[in-house]
Order: sequence, then C-alpha cells, then structure tokens
Amino acid sequence: LSQALKAGVLATAASIFLTACRRPPVAEVAPEEPTPSFDQQALTEARYYVKMEGETIQCQLCFRRCTISEGQRGYCTVRANKGGTLYALVYAMPAARQVDPVEKEPLLHFFPGTMTLCFGTAGCNFKCSFCHNWHLAARTPEEVAATPLSAEEAVNKALELGVQSISFTYNEPTVFYEWAYDVAKLAQERGLRTYFHTNGAINPEPLRALLKRLDAVAVDVKAFTAEFYQVTSFSELEPVLTTLKIIKEEGVWFEITNLVIPTLNDDMGKIREMCIWVRDNLGKDVPLHFSRFFPAYKLTRLPPTPIETLEQARAIALEVGLEYVTIGNVPGHEANSTFCPNCGETLIKRVHFSVLANHIEDGKCKFCGYQIPGVWA
Repeated sequence: LSQALKAGVLATAASIFLTACRRPPVAEVAPEEPTPSFDQQALTEARYYVKMEGETIQCQLCFRRCTISEGQRGYCTVRANKGGTLYALVYAMPAARQVDPVEKEPLLHFFPGTMTLCFGTAGCNFKCSFCHNWHLAARTPEEVAATPLSAEEAVNKALELGVQSISFTYNEPTVFYEWAYDVAKLAQERGLRTYFHTNGAINPEPLRALLKRLDAVAVDVKAFTAEFYQVTSFSELEPVLTTLKIIKEEGVWFEITNLVIPTLNDDMGKIREMCIWVRDNLGKDVPLHFSRFFPAYKLTRLPPTPIETLEQARAIALEVGLEYVTIGNVPGHEANSTFCPNCGETLIKRVHFSVLANHIEDGKCKFCGYQIPGVWA
C-alpha cells in the first residue's frame, strides 16, 4: 500500500473506533469545578423574549414559548428569569470543543473533506430518549464542566487550528443562540464558514436572523409522525417542517438526517410520506441521510438498526425521486458515498467520515457534466 493510502486507512479505522465507542464529546480544556450557578456569574441578556405581568417573562426563541417566573428557568434549563430579565446562562460557556470532519455533522455537499471546529453547551429544548449527547443535552449548566470562551477567542482558535469552519452542534445550538450568533457573525467576517446542526424547533423570527450568519444547516427530522415527537422527544413535528421551509426560502444550504430507530420510526409507509414531503416541499435535490441507531441513554433495550432497514429506506427515497440519499453510521457501506443521479458514477467516495475521492469539478459531475447542488471548494 502507498503511504497516502495507509494513512487514509488508519484515519478511517480511528474514526470508526471512536464512533463505535459512542464516547461523549470532551471539552479541549475543562475546569476542575462545574460551571458556577447563574447567581455567581456575569450574565448576558437573552434575545427574543417579552415581558409579561409583574416580573414574569415569556421566551420567544423556540416553539415552547416558555412562560418563566422570577428565579425560574425555561424548559431548556439554560435561560433564566432574574428580576424580570431573561438571561442566557451558557453564553460563551462551551462544554464541548473539538475538531471534526464536516461529514460528521453530517454535511456531505458542503466543502467535502474539510475540518470544522465544533462547539456545544449544556441544555436542550428536546428530551430525546435516544440522545447520544445526553451528557450535555440533558444536563444543566451547573452539572457540566465548561470553559469561558468569547466569540473572538472562538474564532481565533479556529484560525489558529487552520480549520475552514466553525460548527454549533452536540446539544441543540438554539439554546445557546446568542453566543452562536455572535461567533458566526465574527467568523464570517474573518473568512470562516459556519454550520448549525439543529433539531429545527426554533421560531421563525430568530431563525431568519440567524440564517444571515450561517453558511449551512444540518436538520434532524427525527420521524414523520407527531406521536413520535411527543412520546420520545417531548416535542413537536410541525415547527421542524416550518423551519425546513424557511431555510429553503432563505437560500441557505441545508441537508436532512433521519435516525432510523427499530420499532419506533422505521415504518416504511411513514418514511415514504417523509420522502414525498421533502420532494414536494423542498426539492428532489436536498440531500437526505438515513442514519443507523445504536442503543444509547434511555433506549438501551433496542438493538442497532438492521442495515437492511436502512437500505430499504434509501430505496424508497430514490424511488420517489430524491436524488442524493446516503446511509450513515455504517462504515464501509457503499451508500456512504454520493452518486451522480444522471450517469450513476460515484461522485464522492467515502468510508464513514473520510473522503477518499471527489469527482465533482466546478460543481459538476466529472463524468457527464451534470450540475450537482451544493457548495464546493
């Protein structure tokens, strides 16, 4: 084997090992003590809330529109009412920070093969029983170790590391909206790309403002039934569909991931409905990634998704006319790669998160000249 091929194989093996271990993201630098309570730290006022009677406020950031009394917090646990003012408790307090391939977001049609500096905090506006990052998402700010990091420091770190972008991920980045917005704004001014990996349950006004600072969005569509969202995530489907339409309207690049969980959201009829909805409302060229479930958090009783189930879901998506459909969390599967819908040739050869070959030139298939949607280097 050539040295380059050996290096690629070793990198892929390491990536597969780390994914299989399902280890939570670890902050690059973490203090010995958890984050101080919000009574002990300097606070940043949150955006998108309204004052109500007395010192009660209502948060307007996500679909929950939490009504929060003095001294209390919203559902996400990271937005608190103090004296009639809503504060963002995790502003500039990331609890996870690491460099990943952009394919891990997953974003497969956006600067493939590049690296991104990822940030996450405590808190989430969902309560998914299958969360792989529950060590962050299901924790309050006081329960995780976090390192203060200003927007300027975050951007400088990305430039120092030589990555091409900054990603907001791990937990739901909507809950640290203010810091994500400030980092993204500065990052774009300094020539970096910005990504947002979200459950999609953000309200339209803050979403439209944030999209002006983002280059790409990865949206998780967890299922295509309201019941699934209510039972397994204590959330709602409709706000997610609204978010997808808005992203499309605003012209920001986006891709969709569906984690297929045995017995819970693997009904092929519902998967067909989802694929038809995507085709009719968003377009046939929106990348859709079916991802394999592994037991995690409160869903350890279920087995991993059978590979045949993922293949069946992909076949349905292609059958209804979606052009770019991949399978994730199955390292080495042929459908890790992207294929030209016109000539069938392999456009981007991947093994898990590693890009082995890229045959897209000037945004077109190298073999037949078919225009491939995405943002390419």
